[in-house]
Amino acid sequence: MSDIAKGSATLTLEGSNRAAELPMLTGTLGPAVVDIRRLYNDLGIFTYDPGYGGTASCESKITYIDGDEGVLLYRGYPIEQLAEHSSFLEVAYLLLNGDLPTRAEHAEFERGIIRHTMLHEQLRSFFNGFRRDAHPMAVLCGVVGALSAFYHDSLDINNPEHRRISAFRLIAKVPTIAAWAYKYSIGQPFMYPRNDMSFAENFLYMMNAVPAEPFKGSPILTQAMDRILILHADHEQNASTSTVRLAGSTGANPFACIAAGIASLWGPAHGGANEAVLKMLEEIGHVDRIPEFIARVKDKNSNVRLMGFGHRVYKNYDPRAKIMQRTCHEVLGELGIKDDPLLDLAVELERIALSDEYFISKKLYPNVDFYSGIILKAMGFPTSMFTVLFAVARTVGWISQWKEMIEDPLQRIGRPRQLYTGAPRRDYVPASARD
Repeated sequence: MSDIAKGSATLTLEGSNRAAELPMLTGTLGPAVVDIRRLYNDLGIFTYDPGYGGTASCESKITYIDGDEGVLLYRGYPIEQLAEHSSFLEVAYLLLNGDLPTRAEHAEFERGIIRHTMLHEQLRSFFNGFRRDAHPMAVLCGVVGALSAFYHDSLDINNPEHRRISAFRLIAKVPTIAAWAYKYSIGQPFMYPRNDMSFAENFLYMMNAVPAEPFKGSPILTQAMDRILILHADHEQNASTSTVRLAGSTGANPFACIAAGIASLWGPAHGGANEAVLKMLEEIGHVDRIPEFIARVKDKNSNVRLMGFGHRVYKNYDPRAKIMQRTCHEVLGELGIKDDPLLDLAVELERIALSDEYFISKKLYPNVDFYSGIILKAMGFPTSMFTVLFAVARTVGWISQWKEMIEDPLQRIGRPRQLYTGAPRRDYVPASARD
């Protein structure tokens, strides 16, 4: 639990002698918070915070963000160090368990994930129920939600071993589901997972391999995918994570909770930002049109937005963007891509954003979505798969947050309140009297 800070905040109702003394709570890092749990009992009022932008909805030990300083920590470790030195499965262990694993713990964890990468064979026919042109996120959401019908042997959320197995299954199977959703959309045969490969390499194999010829992987592309997964693994109490927690607070099974998170991530304001970056670049069309586009961005009467720049949380440079920028150049070098019109546009936009006083003053720096879209396009992923890849990575964060919530002794069912502005009480009038 949080420590109670010295002092408290006192709230007095104007025109009355009623007041509430609200204790202050502090975490390890970040600002103190006012504990308002007794506010309604003491004063008969609620707080009003649309979007919960100023409300701490839970206590968590998993991820910390300092948007003003451009800091992202997983369990206290800077994202830059993890992306440089760690692997996705090691980060997954860290998020789930709180500490980096020993070599023995890592090997055992990896074995646990590997033995769950296969899907129940009857799920193959489940895919046939979707149209070929169905969005992969629709398929992912549907199939993940259906997992509880196939793996109902470990759905007791109060059983630690069941929680562990469910976590393994989700981390291991979501990449397989994602890859099969893609293969189904293009009419290619499903590729079964290869447990002799690393997590990232196996995913690229299932996405790109075909039975007719041997698969040739690339260490550079595998490392890039591993970094993308690490950078997107968790991001504190965002919309989809809050959705998972809210669904989980009802006692729903973990597969249903993660499916709810996928549905939330699907929204273009949340998980579709990197796809929006590519659409913006395609609309600009050529570097010669950038000045015209920038002028429209600066025009207060225009609705044109610069996608992939700035962030709701980060008021400084997104720490993930620096890593993704370097990874972007590594991937393009590996693939020999030099004369890509969209890349030329992206490079010029990046240069302008980092040197133009307008963007600097508004702190509109390139964020992780700006570079990830370029990388994924270069690696051959269609834009419809971008958010799916986001979900593959974020599954680890979702299940870690879900597990933490279930194990919290103070956990209660989520029940936000409202400011009601509808009609006051009124009596029913028969239809004959309403003329």
